Amino acid sequence: MKRVLVLRPEPGASATVERARARGLEAIALPLFEIEPLAWDAPEASSFDGVLLTSANAVRCGGDPLKDLRGLPAYAVGMATAEAAREAGFDIASTGEAGVDRLLGSIDPELKLLHLAGEDRRAPDGATQEITFIPVYRSKTRANIDVRSVAGGVAMIHSPRAGQYLGDIVDSSGIDRRAVIIAAISQEAASAAGAGWAAVEAAETPNDDALLVLAERLCNKVQAT
Repeated sequence: MKRVLVLRPEPGASATVERARARGLEAIALPLFEIEPLAWDAPEASSFDGVLLTSANAVRCGGDPLKDLRGLPAYAVGMATAEAAREAGFDIASTGEAGVDRLLGSIDPELKLLHLAGEDRRAPDGATQEITFIPVYRSKTRANIDVRSVAGGVAMIHSPRAGQYLGDIVDSSGIDRRAVIIAAISQEAASAAGAGWAAVEAAETPNDDALLVLAERLCNKVQAT
């Protein structure tokens, strides 16, 4: 059984590791980033029809300004994000499990939405809604990461930025990319990791469940061969 490396920031990394181990996988957390809250001010809530949340980190890092927005319905990507929003006092209007583009395509196209997210967020493709973006956190790269454990393992990539950063630190550490298998949450994340790996595959849908299924399949595939 190949080792699974979970590279997303905490606390998401530990949650994914726990779920991976429940599937019988040998999983360890090796976060490439750490989450850092940003100072921000909540705009006038009456100017919007809802809050768009694409990561639970936006709720965890939102702080006191979130209180001024609780009257707005929340549109959340992922069950973890929806649960965090509920705990923060928001009513959930819709939850999407296949990425922000699919979620926006399933709701009223004329909504005015306030998107609270990380400063490196990807703008939704083809959204018809009027979306105002406010960064409430940043993912800060961690230095001096011991990446030797990725050699011979399956690395779970949760974002394009993580794919690119993993490639950089693997190369700078002198590790042969051919010793690492990439399981990416999306084709965009897979492409960002670049070439030269033992294998690179993207999950069928951009969520943690599908990524875990992919990681398990890649582990079993290697074991079978």
